[in-house]
Amino acid sequence: MPNKEEKPKFREDEHIVENKQLCITEALIPVFALVAMLAYNVFVFGDDALSGSNQFILLMGGAVAAIIGFFNKVSYDQMIDEVAENVRSTTGALLILLMVGALSGTWLVSGIIPAMIYYGLQILNPTIFLAACVVICAIISIATGSSWTTAATVGIALIGIGEALGISLGMTAGAVLSGAYFGDKMSPLSDTTNLAPAMAGGDLFSHIRYMTLTTVPTIVVTLVVFIILGFTIDTSGVADTSSLLTNIGSTFNINGWLFIVPLVVIGLILKKAPPLMALLVGTLLGGVFALIFQPDIVANIGGGTALNFETGYKGIMNAITVDTEIATNDPALNDLFSSGGMSGMLGTIWLIVCAMVFGGIMDGIGALERITESLLKLAKTTFGLFASTVGSCLALNVTASDQYLAIVVPGKMFSKAYKERGLAPENLSRSLEDSGTVTSVLVPWNTCGAYHSSVLGVGVGEYFLYAIFNWLSPIMTLLFAAFRIKIKQLTTTASE
Repeated sequence: MPNKEEKPKFREDEHIVENKQLCITEALIPVFALVAMLAYNVFVFGDDALSGSNQFILLMGGAVAAIIGFFNKVSYDQMIDEVAENVRSTTGALLILLMVGALSGTWLVSGIIPAMIYYGLQILNPTIFLAACVVICAIISIATGSSWTTAATVGIALIGIGEALGISLGMTAGAVLSGAYFGDKMSPLSDTTNLAPAMAGGDLFSHIRYMTLTTVPTIVVTLVVFIILGFTIDTSGVADTSSLLTNIGSTFNINGWLFIVPLVVIGLILKKAPPLMALLVGTLLGGVFALIFQPDIVANIGGGTALNFETGYKGIMNAITVDTEIATNDPALNDLFSSGGMSGMLGTIWLIVCAMVFGGIMDGIGALERITESLLKLAKTTFGLFASTVGSCLALNVTASDQYLAIVVPGKMFSKAYKERGLAPENLSRSLEDSGTVTSVLVPWNTCGAYHSSVLGVGVGEYFLYAIFNWLSPIMTLLFAAFRIKIKQLTTTASE
């Protein structure tokens, strides 16, 4: 086995480690062990598996891989070098995650996120109720970066409104989840949206732009179907959101000026500014707008009753760095108006680091090379590679029962295979989200399926058919691959 005498300077200069002594069976042992341990761990801990036990299981998977490596005469230093290189390659993604947490904090206390929710709730109409659910949940999920928070707050309210209108709970839940996962998938505040390009070796905003190619047609089809359904079902009563609007309006100073901040960030993104710069500007502007429009909230978070230099400084810094909760007269809104700041991102960062340990050892012993070599023999075409990725994500959502792992494991396994085919990392990161993120809610024993069905009070079987965006997304990405639509190459920024 060759030793690395010089470490690559850039991620694209990395080479996958070869080990001709390793057979495919040995290479797959750590993968099967990891999936089995994760499945049992999720069975025992449920939603709490993400609190740390899954991360330790990834380290245990790395230990199994290391044992295989020792039997094949791979040195400890070789494995540690690969782990170090893997962790180094995610530095940019980890910094972005921290800045995303900071931005979500200042956008909450400034009233930007509440304003998006406030205006979104006003577009409800009984005839287009289902389509409106999609739009509202999409807006809120983009603003918060969390499908779980969206479902547990506004989603519950919409389920109640839909029931009062006589609309099937399954239809309403499907519309809520379609919008929530569209927003979760496209929001730079979402941990899965940051995780996918980190695993594929791409850039956050390039990943989001590239995802629009398959995501926009999927959400358009979803909206059309719900609009048609809305005109074919009978509704009765009215959609009453006055209580929610009143509570939001009494807690925050809601006005159109708040949208200047997200518009500035969008402008920077369109101008292809570095992601960290765009997020930093958004965070700082959010803090300034918080001081201008929400002085009482900032003062309260800063531990005072009136805004002054000390309480203002402490309030903004607390919003950026630690848990922030803004109390209203509605318990559901209290859950929605909370942010973890930079500290809230530490769980995802922990997951990424542990995943890089597993992936680094797998690479160091030559297992990734052996697995990708075998997969490439099966996937003789570009479509075959995309299909293998989608199939792996779906399989892990079913077996490992966790959307994060359905992104982490295939992302690490397939990243070099895409590179060897001359495909840009955006192809892989988009496929991971199109198949790993959104389909997790369709599996009853997956953490996402169990959570959403419990929160909304609707079984997975009831909403499965109506969660159109979720099951259509992997189909859309396969259609694009089959017809070679917008398949981005490594050697050019143009698409095929």
